[in-house]
Amino acid sequence: MQIGFNLPVSGPMATPAIMADVARLGESLGFDYLTMTDHIALPDTSTPGYPYSESGEFYSPDPGKRFEQLTATAWIAAKTDKIRLVLAVMVVPHRPAVVASKMLTTIDVLSGGRLVVGIGAGWLKPEIEAVAYTPFAERGKVTDEYIDVFKAMWTQERPVFHGKYTNIEGLAVDPKPVQKPHPPIWVGGESGPSMRRAARVGDAWYPIGTNQANMLDTLPRLEAGIARLRKLTADAGRDPNAVGVVYRVKRFAHEAPPATDGNRRLFTGTLADTISDAKALKAMGVTAIDFDFEGHDAEKSIAAMKSFRGDVMDKI
Repeated sequence: MQIGFNLPVSGPMATPAIMADVARLGESLGFDYLTMTDHIALPDTSTPGYPYSESGEFYSPDPGKRFEQLTATAWIAAKTDKIRLVLAVMVVPHRPAVVASKMLTTIDVLSGGRLVVGIGAGWLKPEIEAVAYTPFAERGKVTDEYIDVFKAMWTQERPVFHGKYTNIEGLAVDPKPVQKPHPPIWVGGESGPSMRRAARVGDAWYPIGTNQANMLDTLPRLEAGIARLRKLTADAGRDPNAVGVVYRVKRFAHEAPPATDGNRRLFTGTLADTISDAKALKAMGVTAIDFDFEGHDAEKSIAAMKSFRGDVMDKI
């Protein structure tokens, strides 16, 4: 099982020096990958609406102070040597398909083939309306089409694609990505459409367990979600086990009441519970887990990462 961590691109830790130091620290500690999130233009973040917390507030402090995801990923690629770079997740409608495809290829080539393209359709209506030129209500269809454009651009010598939102034919789009046939695609989201997208095109399904509308916060709920994924993958004409499962943990080793199904919430309680949960997920077929150490204080976050190496990673 691979273990990753979230590299803050927002808030008080989002400075060039801290980001570079934390990325290199994670690499030296043996984390397999780092993740970076994607928002471009947030509305008033004091207004609840974040779908992954009970309060509707972002976990990260000062989320509106933020670097652009793909630019930051390219910069971190130059500051590191071997750690994999995961987009967690790229909001696909934010960027035109051909431009995004070229940017992703550039990162993969310049990093020596370390990019993982985590993707999602997005949830924040004011942001998508401000950034994208496609309608918010069509973001799922836009995402599906853009992914198909990415694959055409990445694998065809002279790509041809005619869709509702993108039309290309015979373009010269070299170089191709280092990774073949293309960088891995991890499909974020917990809803039915997101899961069907993962089953159709994903190399992995990449949920967050605390989506208040589609909870995957206990072992039975996650097990049921994985079973549903396997069925959807088979229905899409693929091997049921063709899609890996990566679980994103926003908070861990904290006290919380039982979930609404009566079970302990995953990664709540003690560090021993975190270790137990990670082992249980591994046994269920989860291929990677990433954790978030982001906070107000870089020194405390760095200390937490160092402790995590011995207290948790060495025992999973």
